Amino acid sequence: MKKYLLVTTLAFGSIVHAAPTTVPQVDLNSYLGTWYEIGRLPMSFQNKCASDVKATYTLKSNGKITIKNECKTQSGKMTGATGEAYAIDQTNSKLKVSFLPSILKKLPFGQADYWVLALGEKQNGKYQSALVGTPNNKYLWILSRDKTLDSTTYDRYLGIAKQNGYDLTNFTKTAQ
Repeated sequence: MKKYLLVTTLAFGSIVHAAPTTVPQVDLNSYLGTWYEIGRLPMSFQNKCASDVKATYTLKSNGKITIKNECKTQSGKMTGATGEAYAIDQTNSKLKVSFLPSILKKLPFGQADYWVLALGEKQNGKYQSALVGTPNNKYLWILSRDKTLDSTTYDRYLGIAKQNGYDLTNFTKTAQ
């Protein structure tokens, strides 16, 4: 029995990691608006996206956030998806996001975690850059209000991601 516990602990211990550290507080009004994707870890639901990836966040009257994701495919056609998000605590740094149809949104599956790991300075009341990811370290995005981001901020965000346990081997810059 002791051998079984030891083997189980060793096998699973290497895949268990601490959850990433989020920013202490997010001002949602300063987060709303359009964001351009500067880079990301590969994910199947963005396979069609070749360039011009952006997300627009708007506040709904019920306090939830509408997310409209858009990108250009290899053929040059624009495609997108609309989802909904809500903060899970008072810090607003951890959100649940769903792109399911309205009728299915109340089901206990189909929601993804969206954690704000770093934020840039505010200009005109809006954060200018952000690093967001998932607590399982599978998904990660660098976002900017502009189609470009200075290399200092980009490198700082990659450093924060590494410190939080993200494997950046396949991290790619997004063509804008």
